Amino acid sequence: MKSLHGLIAAAACLSALGCTTSQPNTTPIKTELLLQSSESWDGTPYTAYPSGVPQLTLIRLKIPANTQLPWHTHPIPNAAYILSGELLVEARKSGATRTLRQGDTLAEMVGIEHRGSTGDTPVELLVFYAGSPGIPLSRTH
Repeated sequence: MKSLHGLIAAAACLSALGCTTSQPNTTPIKTELLLQSSESWDGTPYTAYPSGVPQLTLIRLKIPANTQLPWHTHPIPNAAYILSGELLVEARKSGATRTLRQGDTLAEMVGIEHRGSTGDTPVELLVFYAGSPGIPLSRTH
């Protein structure tokens, strides 16, 4: 079992790439930046976070094969990580599309109607939202 000191040291250096602890015989903590963006996948800049107390939400979403999600918008910034499957995302007005596969990330659109569609295999993804209490994660159109 790792000591409390070792866990604290590990947590403290997670933001530094390739950091190590002072504990003997420890494996260096590795970090991989998966996504960092100030704009959504179509290039639209994020303008602000919602006001109020921050509320972070992380969900695991499982979408069956051959499913088309409804057109929707997000009122808050969010990002997705594809665990498995293939997801086609499309913007309603511009017609822009992007295909995501296992290991891909996506900076989601805020305030722009879009939807996702799966093919012959189900999709599983993690979605992280940065919002405030009382603000919905999405709105169907």
